[in-house]
Amino acid sequence: MTQNEMMDRPVINNDVREFLRNAQKPLPGVLGEIEKDAHERRVPIIPHETVVFLNLLLGQLKPAQILEIGTAIGFSSSLMAQHVGENGQVTTIDRYEKMFQEAKENYKKQGITDKVTLLEGDAADILPTLEGPYDIIFMDSAKSKYYDFFPECMRLLKVGGMLIVDDVLQGGTILEPKENIPRKVRTIHRKLNLFLDVVMKHPSVESSLLPLGDGLLLIVKQDETDFSYLLEEK
Repeated sequence: MTQNEMMDRPVINNDVREFLRNAQKPLPGVLGEIEKDAHERRVPIIPHETVVFLNLLLGQLKPAQILEIGTAIGFSSSLMAQHVGENGQVTTIDRYEKMFQEAKENYKKQGITDKVTLLEGDAADILPTLEGPYDIIFMDSAKSKYYDFFPECMRLLKVGGMLIVDDVLQGGTILEPKENIPRKVRTIHRKLNLFLDVVMKHPSVESSLLPLGDGLLLIVKQDETDFSYLLEEK
């Protein structure tokens, strides 16, 4: 499995990060075991400080319909499935067979296969086929695609709904000039900066950027603005 080099690059003081990760209580049951196993195997799942925050946030929002872009081993979708209620559903997308096979096993272990719909394929192909609306969209996929996927996310999200985007700070390197960025990741750097410039300033969304993990971005949809024009401008 390809390792994410940003996993160990804190965007806040390292002691504070370790406190946030280790001082907050662990998840109980099977999901807690999946989280522990993922960390031991160095599988890049959302860090524990983000887990605790999402658990609290979704517990208050009580969403019924959630869309996730980037299933991986099914950890975050499993966490979110705990909050959708009896008739709710988490729909999650991934194109990597090894990942979604493990995700299926993890859903089975927890007895939540009826709560999660796994769509196998490229999000670029699948998103235009979905209708929504979704209360929450969680995006944790290829960082260079956040800008490209944003218009479809806004189309699918209900007004007042929230788009949650993980890993937007690239270990703090997002602030550096492009000349300092290795060529192999300059596209990610450029596209993430384009993305942040839109969502932090556009009047049709309210955004908050939190220094949890590698940066967690919360975006609330204010109206039915069509953002497809962004794809023509990039």
